[in-house]
Formats: sequence, C-alpha cells, structure tokens
Amino acid sequence: MTASHRCDAIAVVDDDPRLRQLVGGYLSQEGYEVFEAENGSALSSILQRRAIDLIVLDVLLPGEDGFSVCRRLRATGTRTPIIMLSAKAEDADRIAGLTMGADDYVCKPCNPRELRARIQAILRRSPPKEEPGGPSIANEVVRFGPFEFNMGTRTLRRDGRILGITTVQIAILKVLVRHTGQPMSREKLAQVARGRELGAFDRSLDVQVSRLRKLLEDGAFSYIQTVWGVGYMFEPSGKDGGIRYPSGPGHAASW
Repeated sequence: MTASHRCDAIAVVDDDPRLRQLVGGYLSQEGYEVFEAENGSALSSILQRRAIDLIVLDVLLPGEDGFSVCRRLRATGTRTPIIMLSAKAEDADRIAGLTMGADDYVCKPCNPRELRARIQAILRRSPPKEEPGGPSIANEVVRFGPFEFNMGTRTLRRDGRILGITTVQIAILKVLVRHTGQPMSREKLAQVARGRELGAFDRSLDVQVSRLRKLLEDGAFSYIQTVWGVGYMFEPSGKDGGIRYPSGPGHAASW
C-alpha cells in the first residue's frame, strides 16, 4: 500500500471497460478495494450488497446518465461521497453535478494522481468511522411509532420504557434505520453492522434480525421487513404515518 488513507472500497462507474480497468487498476495499486460497474443499475446492485466509501461516477452513461444516478442516490438518503468524471468541461455541467449532490467534478482526461489526491481530500473531510454497535458520533435520535431509538446512548424505548437490546441488535438497527426504505442484503448488513463477512452457512444474522423484528412489533406490524430475494429493510410507515425526526441541538438524525 503506497497511500495512507481511510477508504476501504471505491466503486468506479463507467460504461467504457478500458477506462474502468485503467482507473480501477491504479486505485487498486494504491491499496483501495475497487468495484467496477458499467451503469447505474450495476452500481445499485453493488451498493445493495456491500458498504462503499466513495463513488467515481461517469456522467455520460447509457440510459440513466451520471447526473440522474447522483440525484437518485441523494434523494434516497445515500451520503456516500461522489466524484463525477466527465469529458464535459463546461461550467454549466460542473455546476449541475455539484448542485445534484456530487462532492467533486473532475474533467477527462485526468491525471490518475490528481484523482487519487481528490479522493484523499474528500475522505479526510468525512467523519471518522464508527465501531459496529458503538455509539453514534452525532447524538442521533429517531422516533417511529411508539419507539424512540437513541444511537448516541444506544437505547431503545417504547412509550418511554427502555427495552432490552443487545449490541449486535443495536448495530443492525443503526444500519437499517440509516438506510430507511432501502433493501439491505444479508451480506452488506453483516459487513456494516458486524464488521465482518457473512459465512456461507452463517444464520446468526437472521436469528438476530428475527429477535429485533419481534422487539419492534406494533400490533401485527413490524418495522423490520423481509425483502424476499434481497434481505431486510427498515419500513417506517407504521400506524402513525411514518418516521419523525426531533428538532434541536444533538437530535438531528443523520442520513
């Protein structure tokens, strides 16, 4: 590893396989774990399966272009840093990319070392990673139905009464809540919540999710839903109409 950085995984999205291999190969040599995608759909599949620390996103993609992909990701609450890569160098294009939620805009052709420097600069500004199951750095509190989940104090309450919840269940709930409405594969949930890969015959995650689902039942409804063929999802649309975010210092949920 020749670079000192905190990033584990980068997704390189470009319909040109030669460019993907060029950028991906260079970043791999710099110690990053690289995942290649040819379009927005392939990127979504990657994001569903595992945690990605930064996305290098080409603008001129077939079908859903890079601007639309960026806008869609931000609309669903994805906060993963995005660097847009494009041969379109006009000010209007740069402004459009940044306005839609990109963190940086780099024009092709670019020096790979410049791209690496921009990646490192963005990641230096990112908040430090939390330990799986540990308290959130920001004192995030999320309320849904009769429940209140405080990620800072790692407490779960129902109608004001503290419920017993394990560290693993806290880690799982944190990940699901932060990706509300987004199906999470078992593999990605295990990686983010437990900090390790899921074994081929490892059913411990499903056992913990099952217990968490029962804990979060509100009548016949549970806020943890199974998405068949994918994994699990936090569904906030309970009897009271959905998720609520308390206002005030130290109580802003982070998405």
